[in-house]
Amino acid sequence: MFKIVVCVKAVPDPKEACNIKIDPATKTLMRCDVPMVLNPLDKYALEAALQFKAEFDAHISVLSMGPPEAGNIVKECLALGADRGFLLSDRAFAGADAFATAYTLAKGIEKNGPYDVVFCGMASSDGSTEWVGPEIATFLKIPVVTRIKEIVEYNGQWWTVKAELENGYRLVRVQIPAVFTVTRELNTPRRLSFSGIIKARKKEITRWGIQELGVPEESVGLKGSPSMVSTIASMDSRRKVEILEGKREEKAEQLVQRLVNAGVI
Repeated sequence: MFKIVVCVKAVPDPKEACNIKIDPATKTLMRCDVPMVLNPLDKYALEAALQFKAEFDAHISVLSMGPPEAGNIVKECLALGADRGFLLSDRAFAGADAFATAYTLAKGIEKNGPYDVVFCGMASSDGSTEWVGPEIATFLKIPVVTRIKEIVEYNGQWWTVKAELENGYRLVRVQIPAVFTVTRELNTPRRLSFSGIIKARKKEITRWGIQELGVPEESVGLKGSPSMVSTIASMDSRRKVEILEGKREEKAEQLVQRLVNAGVI
């Protein structure tokens, strides 16, 4: 059976962005007071796995690292059609940067057993580093292709994919097992169904901490993070606004002249 792992992340609800706070000591997000949602790009990663499962005999494991509340996000993935869910949750994992997060997820993937493909969202809405997927592949010592916009062909141990580039794309043929990070162009994620929610109630989420993963405490969380936030400052962004007077044609002429003066056209 083909085995797929999808790495997902619980992120602060963008609708509550004004309520997000930063811990002044650790310079990390304080997530406890903001509702958590499934990272938007991870929905496309899960949908890629579900579409493959619909066509072939496949098993989907969803893996997430986060606080206990992130278990609801894993449960959501199970309701959408994933077969098994894992939550890596331990106080020792708190404050992890992209490097420590990727290391922890890689250890979870290895503990889960053999796999063929690992799907990840290209980036998270709260960090947007785009590093986690490639770093997972580095720890697992397997190939990675980032910014996938189309899976062109599944051909046994070789997959052909289109990867997004500025002003174009690259066509890549890669041998699996491999890590793929995906973009919004790849597919259209499905919505939760009532039957899926009912079925997910019977699915258990496996929770692993630092002891279950068997990793030293200094390699995970804040202690295992080589990148540190030194300072945080708020920026006051204001724009100069000018209201153009006159008839429509006069406004258009004024606008064009201002753009010319500004060197835009």
